[in-house]
Amino acid sequence: MGDVIACANQKGGVGKTTTVVNLATYLALAGRRVLLIDLDPQGNATSGFGIDRSLLDRSIYDAVVAAIPIETLVVGTAVVGLSLVPSSVALAGAEVELASMEQRERRLARLIDTVAVDHDYVIIDCPPSLGLLTVNGLTAADSVLIPIQCEYYALEGLTQLIATIHLVRDHLNPRLDVKGVVLTMFDARTNLSADVAAEVRRHLDGAVFDTVIPRNVRLSEAPSYGRPIALYRPESKGAEAYRMLAAEMLARDAAADAAVPAASRDLAGVAS
Repeated sequence: MGDVIACANQKGGVGKTTTVVNLATYLALAGRRVLLIDLDPQGNATSGFGIDRSLLDRSIYDAVVAAIPIETLVVGTAVVGLSLVPSSVALAGAEVELASMEQRERRLARLIDTVAVDHDYVIIDCPPSLGLLTVNGLTAADSVLIPIQCEYYALEGLTQLIATIHLVRDHLNPRLDVKGVVLTMFDARTNLSADVAAEVRRHLDGAVFDTVIPRNVRLSEAPSYGRPIALYRPESKGAEAYRMLAAEMLARDAAADAAVPAASRDLAGVAS
């Protein structure tokens, strides 16, 4: 069974989708079978691979709302070993439609095992909110990956996200763990980025990945070409950072598999 990871942060503009697209790409380039599920109505992960949502007949919306098997919604990408379940414009109304449905928080979880078994990693790009779509992503996942921007308000809102993770763990998905925290948009020219990174590490301790994603113009350009950074500018600092992040995640997972399973990380004290 593959590792199902939900990438979530209710703050927009923290590099969430950039992290999903490029981490998934480098995991695939490392020889892993990866499925990316674009659960964000904005569909940036879909367009990030050059896929036009307006030309698609079906999307993850059909799985979440109409219980269509996820494996029938998978499309290929230009990256060998990486497939995508795309988003669509219809997903914008899914929160309203889900509100009156039974088991509304488990719609995705009930379908995901059929695709997880055929992949090493299933990565879910959650919306920048804590609504029903994000809760569906967290309920379906084994763990959550949290990108945090190296800016002044980095920890703002993290209290609410951690509270949501604990609620999901307590009431919907007891296996939900924290995969890790990724520091993004780090600017080595400023003391602010260094100070924020140190503060985040102080609050979250060992949950933070060693690899830091820099602020990089090539990372910003790549989506406009419909390509992940590995296919757009593989020599850039942004590309190297995501390659290192994928390598670090693979190393962590290998170490965890070799060790006696430890208790889930408890981030209850983050807010204090």
